[in-house]
Amino acid sequence: MFAAERRQLILEMVRANGAVSLRELARVVQTSEVTVRRDVRALEAEGLLDRRHGGAVLPGGFTRESGFPQKSHLATAEKTAIADLAAGFVEEGEAIVVGAGTTTQELARRLARVPGLTVVTNSLLVAQALAHANRVEVVMTGGTLRGSNYALVGSGAEQSLQGLRVSKAFLSGSGLTAERGLSTSNMLSASVDRALVQAAAEVVVLADHSKLGTDTMFQTVPTDVITRLVTDESPGHDDRAATELQALADQGVQIAVAGTSGGAANGTGSSGASGGDVGPARQQRRDVPLPGPRRQVPGAAAGLRSAAALGEQNGGAERARVADMRRR
Repeated sequence: MFAAERRQLILEMVRANGAVSLRELARVVQTSEVTVRRDVRALEAEGLLDRRHGGAVLPGGFTRESGFPQKSHLATAEKTAIADLAAGFVEEGEAIVVGAGTTTQELARRLARVPGLTVVTNSLLVAQALAHANRVEVVMTGGTLRGSNYALVGSGAEQSLQGLRVSKAFLSGSGLTAERGLSTSNMLSASVDRALVQAAAEVVVLADHSKLGTDTMFQTVPTDVITRLVTDESPGHDDRAATELQALADQGVQIAVAGTSGGAANGTGSSGASGGDVGPARQQRRDVPLPGPRRQVPGAAAGLRSAAALGEQNGGAERARVADMRRR
């Protein structure tokens, strides 16, 4: 494929989807990410698109929302890995809320195996994924159906969430920055997501690396409300994504990174940069925890007490020996 043909295809993908990762572009045009990055840089110089962390978006600073058919074919391996890892944060018997999105749909498929779970959702796709799970109760909000992402929105959805209290909320979105938090391109979706957040004690955001540093129109979850981010390993050359993750961690967000099978041999779960198809996800996790109290090693206190007792015992023996010598 000639450079002009390649760039035209890249431009068409960005226009169709609003935002596309470099990894996905490289896969579609069948070249390396290095070549795609040069193409994206050239298209940006012409004002045809904007570069973002690990990807490209429509020009103008704010991406528009893609429809479900486009989203469902983007970053599939990354979404699978994120869903695998996020499912590990759900315990038996919990009550949770799950928002709309293709990544949360992947999560729902894994939650079908968690017994005693209650899932509240405004997503038809999430409900469908759990429809045949015998041990999971699904509660749907009311509202008006938004066909582009099969979600219930509007005042009916928001009112049905009033008075609800659950342990965790699992949400996705169009963009995530340390400055503004999670955001989306649709006002109605943002309003329902905010209602979902208000019902939860903890907020878990699911976002692949291409969304890091991307800012969209409507804020849904401020950074200081996000408990945990579950994401995938960004390419090693993407320093900006790493910077964004560090900024999120500095603001108290716990970071869990899922690896895919294209990972580096060092075991950190880094995704490959070959531009080929990414294989099935593997369970890989790296947490950046919040600062907390110093942990006490089990048995350490008992050891200290034993040492003190031994010292007291030895001291008593020494005093008895000195007193005996004085009597002599």
